[in-house]
Amino acid sequence: MIEAEKIAPVFLKDPDKACEQIIKIYETQTDFLRRSFKKFSTFGLTERHRAYYPYVRLQNKHFAQHDTRLSYGFIYNPGTYYTTLTRPKLFRRYLHEQFSLLLRNHHIPLEVGLSTTPIPIHFAFEEGIHLEGGLGSESLQLLREIFDVPDLAVVNDSIANGTYPTNDEDNRPLSLFTAPRVDYSLFRLKHYTATSCDHFQNFVLFTNYQFYVDEFVKYGRDLVKTGKSRYTAFVEPGDIITSLSQPAERNTQKTLSRLPQMPAYHLVAPQDHGVTLINIGVGPSNAKTITDHVAVLRPHAWIMLGHCAGLRNSQRLGDYVLAHGYVRMDHVLDADLPTWVPLPPLAEIQVALQQAVGAITGLQGYDLKKIMRTGTVATVADRNWEIRPQSEQIQQFSQSRAIALDMESATIAANGFRFRVPYGTLLCVSDKPLHGEMKLPGMASAFYNQQVSQHLKIGIHTMELLANLGLESLHSRKLRSFSETAFQ
Repeated sequence: MIEAEKIAPVFLKDPDKACEQIIKIYETQTDFLRRSFKKFSTFGLTERHRAYYPYVRLQNKHFAQHDTRLSYGFIYNPGTYYTTLTRPKLFRRYLHEQFSLLLRNHHIPLEVGLSTTPIPIHFAFEEGIHLEGGLGSESLQLLREIFDVPDLAVVNDSIANGTYPTNDEDNRPLSLFTAPRVDYSLFRLKHYTATSCDHFQNFVLFTNYQFYVDEFVKYGRDLVKTGKSRYTAFVEPGDIITSLSQPAERNTQKTLSRLPQMPAYHLVAPQDHGVTLINIGVGPSNAKTITDHVAVLRPHAWIMLGHCAGLRNSQRLGDYVLAHGYVRMDHVLDADLPTWVPLPPLAEIQVALQQAVGAITGLQGYDLKKIMRTGTVATVADRNWEIRPQSEQIQQFSQSRAIALDMESATIAANGFRFRVPYGTLLCVSDKPLHGEMKLPGMASAFYNQQVSQHLKIGIHTMELLANLGLESLHSRKLRSFSETAFQ
């Protein structure tokens, strides 16, 4: 077997040097794989070629003496803590923060070196190429014998789910995600959203209607072109960029012939503190799929902006619902997060959402209650829930104190809880089936024209408020488990 250059581990107390060493290791290893694949596809190879992910390890001999207000950035117990890393340039700002906190809280050098986890050949090409596309049938048969390929046996969420097996002799996890798990999601994100992961922002809005996308595109392009906001660019599927510095770039790039399954749009700000909007379509399966992958980017918050069925007679079409609890009737995450686990409302998100509703609508205090209600949201997997026996459903909704029903919110909140990403929900009542107000074509068109713009602006303003909070306030200790990973 031919392996990439061996690089001896080093011990570092400088987060910048630690990042540089990880970049050096990663680029050396992936460059070896890319060069080897070129030889393989051109001339053929007979021996196995292998390269490895970089790792970072911390050996802690003492119980944590840390600031108890912190939610991450420290190790609870003595032991050896370890994780593999990938795409260090993409994650440089994130890694620098994690390293800085560990060094500050423990005063122990970080060990950076070459792991024993192979890099699959597909993941050596960061933007992804169809490796098999240019290979003949004989080369295709040999590919797995010459290179490592993605192995789903090592791509799982056992660390995030709290089911990762450890003992005193093992390397305990330092991060929620291993390098293969991150690479897998980065490639899936590119596939589902048709935008590079480099463009994703730290504050993510999810929606289930194209109307919100159309409004976001218009708003984002216009805002960037004025040059009078903190946003520097607007990115659309196909990595089409609108910016002041590149006003003609949109004309030099081809739009996609068709949109991807869950297109993403990015209102870019410095340090990735802008807003990403993803149209996830309808249903809890989509909601789980996209949040499974966005989570590896370690966003600072994600919020669902969508439509819902109002369940109370006092609600009107166009009213807002601020979720402070969820009834999980979707079942897509039951195996990962039992339904008995509560999903707590996060004060920082709730306050920001309420403040944003007040700021955009101009209503405050008691007047705000005319258009917004806080309560439980029930999420189901059956779009035609209305035609099930009404008596059974009404009893369930009443017992749970549900005021609204949708198909995504509880799923997104549950995955936020599972992956330690601050979450929230602000829905807009678009129909009231239990009270005879159905979503019919004429009613829907009038409703969308009136409410979408306002609802979207509330979501964007919420994210701007959260961006000004600071990470220490935003990342709540409520989302951290007993033996938590040190990385956020």
